[in-house]
Amino acid sequence: MTKKTGTALNVTRNNLDAATRSSMVVLLNQQLADTSDLFSQVKQAHWNVKGPNFIALHELFDDLAGGLTGCIDDIAERAVQLGGNATGTVRMAATATRLPDFSADAISGNDAVVALADRFATLAASTRAGIDTASEAGDADSADLLTEVSRSLDKSLWFLEAHLHA
Repeated sequence: MTKKTGTALNVTRNNLDAATRSSMVVLLNQQLADTSDLFSQVKQAHWNVKGPNFIALHELFDDLAGGLTGCIDDIAERAVQLGGNATGTVRMAATATRLPDFSADAISGNDAVVALADRFATLAASTRAGIDTASEAGDADSADLLTEVSRSLDKSLWFLEAHLHA
């Protein structure tokens, strides 16, 4: 069904009310922008990391980026399932992200780990806030999806923080 309702939502047989669906689409698209930006920042670190732990970090960063791709797809698809549109281009993410920018220069291994750990922690916190928002709105499915994303982010954060211990 492609006909639009009076809001920016597409017509759907999903039984969540339009106001809930609309607010969830906004929330999910914000998470999509932040998660897409984090993906690109992890790849930036992957390509440009330098130092004695290069190969370990190069491979870790690639694994972390791969883990984010599934989250990105699930978040975008949930927004569309609710009758919205996923706003997922690089340009859209760049204008909407809440994450700080990542260095365009080569970065030492430890500095890259610290920068990425900060960003994973920031995204994990906003994801947990999104879980609460979705739960309060009565959208258990979006809350469940964000819970899964939160677990993935926390695991990635653990991997990064383990590199910071001497």
